[in-house]
Amino acid sequence: MLKFQNKVVLVTGSGTGIGQAIAKKFAEHGASIIVLGRRKEPLEQTAKILEEIFNKVQSKAFVKIFPGVDVSDKQLITEMFESLKKSNINLDIIVNNAGVSGPVTCFPNSPLDEFKSTVAIHLTGTFWTSSQALRVMKAGSKIITISTFFAEERPLEQRPYRFRSPYTASQGAKNRLAEAMSWELTDKGIISIATNPGPVHSDRIYKTVYPKAASEFMRVSGFEDLTPFEVEKANKEIVPLLGENESIVKKGISQAASNLAKTKPGADSKKLEDTLAKLLSKIQSIAEKIQKNTAKMIADEQFLSQEQVAETVLALSDDILAKILNGKVIPGDRVFYPVRPHIATTTPDVTQPDFSSKVFVFTIDATDKTDSDRVEYISEHIVKNGGKVVCLISKNSPKECQDSIQAKFHSHVIDLKNPAEIERFLNTAKGMGILDMVIHVAGKVPDFAKILELSRSEWDNLVDKFINTPATVIQKAFEIFVPGGAKDPRLFKGKAGTVVVIGPDLPVGDKISGAERAKVEVFRGALRPFTTTINQELSDVLNSKVRSFLILPGTIDGKKPDNEKICQAINYFISDNAPSLSEVIFCTDEVR
Repeated sequence: MLKFQNKVVLVTGSGTGIGQAIAKKFAEHGASIIVLGRRKEPLEQTAKILEEIFNKVQSKAFVKIFPGVDVSDKQLITEMFESLKKSNINLDIIVNNAGVSGPVTCFPNSPLDEFKSTVAIHLTGTFWTSSQALRVMKAGSKIITISTFFAEERPLEQRPYRFRSPYTASQGAKNRLAEAMSWELTDKGIISIATNPGPVHSDRIYKTVYPKAASEFMRVSGFEDLTPFEVEKANKEIVPLLGENESIVKKGISQAASNLAKTKPGADSKKLEDTLAKLLSKIQSIAEKIQKNTAKMIADEQFLSQEQVAETVLALSDDILAKILNGKVIPGDRVFYPVRPHIATTTPDVTQPDFSSKVFVFTIDATDKTDSDRVEYISEHIVKNGGKVVCLISKNSPKECQDSIQAKFHSHVIDLKNPAEIERFLNTAKGMGILDMVIHVAGKVPDFAKILELSRSEWDNLVDKFINTPATVIQKAFEIFVPGGAKDPRLFKGKAGTVVVIGPDLPVGDKISGAERAKVEVFRGALRPFTTTINQELSDVLNSKVRSFLILPGTIDGKKPDNEKICQAINYFISDNAPSLSEVIFCTDEVR
């Protein structure tokens, strides 16, 4: 008997890889399949494979394809579900599988447009696909979201994933989104589960992620007589040659050397060919080492196959098991990845520093008056101890917040979504003294009933507020602390500077529901792995004293945050001891 006979399953990103494997597995068990993705040809090939499976198992299932659909595209996803509704097709299972590698590079060198695109596909794509799918789902349906174990946490421990900052940010939020959806969909009888399969045999990991990570190691230090910029330029041409036959590799290296020689007057093309051949060999060696080291962290030293992931998704779609696991993120810890703690509660006490000659810049994305009150409290602490304060207030902050801060401190109202504007004002502040610290106040998560009832514009504003804007501020601060460091990472060595992100707060009150906490955790869940990842790059890869700290105010039991503890953290971050510790995330109001 075909277990999923008469069921309809939608799989995003199903033209190739894991998505195609999942579609095939459901088809083998009788389900009709809806496949979608950006490229038409792979989807058509998948549809052909599925038709063959239908004939083999003698099901009466169908396949329907939606080519050219990017899950981050509001209009295309909306139109797809409208089409399904008009065709009277109801979904029993949706699998949020679509994803991209995103930029694989140190965060200071990560293009912000690619950062935002990665977050849009992984996180916003999951949100919008899930929310729109509710129009064609009924009680008993399931939403299965595929995420990554690298963004998961153990108690007081957060995993980094160096060179993958936008990926970790979006995946961390996606795990928490799957949990939040389970709270919100209970009354509809719809189940939400996430699964983190860990490393999976795939072209993406072998041909993209590992080689690009190896390439970044080589860019950071430079190679022989090539600068980091030249290594990066050459890598874009030679890394895709991995796995090709000898003649193609030789020809590709020759062309890359010729192109590079045009930017190096007097360079010997033959010598450059030899250098690039060695560079490619070194990249391949490092990529294989990364793969081997990762395998050693798994009990059986084996990556999962795509079919095994498909089997996992199939199992999670079982009616009985799905009810048991509703709201869970599993398995999460198949890879034993030993890390330092990264998360702490209050910061160590230090003697009150003298802030004389130091400039502290606040970037403020206030939600309500408590956010501006916090800025004023911390600013008064800084000024009292000799420091200068500059406040850059988001034009989207409430007018009462803008007026209150402007009345007391040197302030400007700016567009925090504009990287050039942030950079301009940070440069201006740098001329007022020693720019030691940039403090970004993210504000609280605004009041709304349910995440899945948000409009697309409301959701996009939240993603900008709690993910994209903090990332922009941090990157622009890094550029001020280490001019030119993005393209020449060697400049980061020994340099200092601190960025602090504060918020969002946990909800305050005597009776806080799990649903209310879950909404906030979606965005805290983005910032934790993001902060950990970029700090591992700064400390372990770039040998820098530049740091980005994260303060998450509030307690799990709803107590009011203490701004004095944030001031104590600021004191500590300015001390010489701060860059040497592994803890970079501080839940200052928690006691554990």
